[in-house]
Amino acid sequence: MQMNNNEERRHNKVSSSPGKGIMKATVFIVASLFISAALLNFLGFHDFNVLAGSKLITKKHQPIFPYQCDAVQNQSHQIQYHYYSQNNSASRLNPNRSKQQSTCPSYFRWIHEDLKPWKETGITRRMVEEASRTAHFRLVIRNGKAYVKRYRKSIQTRDDFTLWGILQLLRRYPGRLPDLDLMFDADDRPVVRSDDFIIGQPDKEPPPVFRYCSDDASLDIVFPDWSFWGWAEVNVKPWEKSLEAIKEGNNMTQWEDRVAYAYWRGNPYVDPTRGDLLKCNVSEHEEWNTRLYIQDWDKESKEGYKNSNLENQCTHRYKIYIEGWAWSVSEKYIMACDSMTLYVKPRFYDFYIRGMMPLQHYWPIRDDSKCTSLKFAVHWGNTHVDKAREIGEMGSRFIREEVNMKYVYDYMFHLLKEYAKLLKFKPEVPLDAEEITPDSMGCAATERWRDFMAESMVTSPSEESPCEMLPPYDPQDLKEVLERKANLTRQVDLWEDQYFQDLTKKP
Repeated sequence: MQMNNNEERRHNKVSSSPGKGIMKATVFIVASLFISAALLNFLGFHDFNVLAGSKLITKKHQPIFPYQCDAVQNQSHQIQYHYYSQNNSASRLNPNRSKQQSTCPSYFRWIHEDLKPWKETGITRRMVEEASRTAHFRLVIRNGKAYVKRYRKSIQTRDDFTLWGILQLLRRYPGRLPDLDLMFDADDRPVVRSDDFIIGQPDKEPPPVFRYCSDDASLDIVFPDWSFWGWAEVNVKPWEKSLEAIKEGNNMTQWEDRVAYAYWRGNPYVDPTRGDLLKCNVSEHEEWNTRLYIQDWDKESKEGYKNSNLENQCTHRYKIYIEGWAWSVSEKYIMACDSMTLYVKPRFYDFYIRGMMPLQHYWPIRDDSKCTSLKFAVHWGNTHVDKAREIGEMGSRFIREEVNMKYVYDYMFHLLKEYAKLLKFKPEVPLDAEEITPDSMGCAATERWRDFMAESMVTSPSEESPCEMLPPYDPQDLKEVLERKANLTRQVDLWEDQYFQDLTKKP
C-alpha cells in the first residue's frame, strides 16, 4: 500500500519518538553495564572481558589480588590505615564491641624467656646492627608503617611471606605496635650460640636475631614461620585454609577405622636422622609397625601435587614427626590430624611446641633407637586404643585452638611489643630501606604466590583485642614444667624397656 507524502511524514514523526526513546534507553543500559563491570572489577569480584550488545559475558573468577596496583590506590590505603591508627579504629568502627580479653595460651610465657638475655642490659643499636652478619633483612616499624632493608635472598620466598605476615599483623592491630628495629635470619638453624657471648659484658653481648626455631644452646628469638601465610613452592595453602581442609580430612576416616600403623611421608635426604628413620620401614625381615614413604617434590610438582594434599594424609592412627635439617614445617600439619603423634626426640623448638606435653599431646620417641621405640609406641596404642585416641585428639585440639591464626598474630604482637620495650634507642628508617605495603608485595607476586597472599590477607582491623599476656615463669614453676616433661618421657622409656625385656624372657 502506498502512502502519500503527508501520511509518510506523519508516520515518521510519530515513530521517531519511541525510536529515540529506545536508543536512549539502550545507551543508558550499556553505559550502566560498563560502569557496573568496572566497579565490580575494581572490587575484585569478577573478570568482565566481553560485552556483546546488552548481554554481559563473564568468565569464572580466578583468585586475584584484591587491590589495584597503582600508586594512588596504594597511597589511599596507607592513608586509610593511618587514619585507623590515629583514631583507635577498632573501637571507632564498632563502639559496642566486647571489651573482654582472652588469656593467651601458656606457651606465650616463653616470650619472656626468649628475651631474657637482654632484660637487664636492654638492646642497643650496635647490638641490632651486629646481627646483620647473618640476617636476610632488617625490619623497621615507624608510625605503623613497615620498612625493609634486604641483605640477601632467602631460600625460596620465606622472607617475602614472613614480611607479608608482619604486614597483616599491622592491618589486624593498626596503631597498636610501637616503633621497633630488628634483624631476621630466615635460614633453618640458630646461629647465636650462647657460649660465644657474655651477657652484661660490653662487646660480648649477644645480638638479637629473629628466626623460625632455636635450641637450648642458642639465643635466637623464635618467630612464626612463613608457611602460616602459605608455602607456594610446594602448594601448601595458608594455615587457616589448611587447617579447615585437615579438619574435613579427619572426618573422612574415623579413628578406629584408620590404619593401625605409624605413617610418615617426607624427604629423607635433608639430614642423617631422617635417613636413619627409613631403616625402620617394613621389610621382608622386619615389622616395625611403620609405613614410611619418600616424598619426591620434583615429581609432585610435575603431577600437580595431587598426591601431597595434607587433608588426605590423616588415614593412620599414628603419624611420625621427625626433624629435618632443623625443626620441620610439617610439625603443625602432622599434629592436626587427630592421629597420635609419635614425636622423635627433637633438638630444636619452634614458638609453640614448648607449650605441649608428652603423653598429653604426643608420644615421645627415642632418637637413638627409633625402630624399637616406634614399634613399642604402636603396640601400646593398639592395646590402649582409647588412651591413644585421646592423646591424638588432645594434640590436634591444641593445634586448632591454641595455634590458630588469631593466636599466631597475638604471639607476634606480644613478642614484638616486648622486644620494642627493650630498645634503648629510637628506631630510624635506614636510608636504603624501602617501605613495603600489601600493594607493593601483592602486586609484584604472581600465580600461587599472589593467590596465597590474597587468601591470607587481613581485610579489616580486628574487633577483638590481643589476648592478655601472661607474666614470666617463676623460676621454680619453670623448673617444675621442665621436670614434668622429662619425667613423662622417662616413664615412656621405662615402659618400652620393660616391654622388650619381657619379650626376651618368653620361650
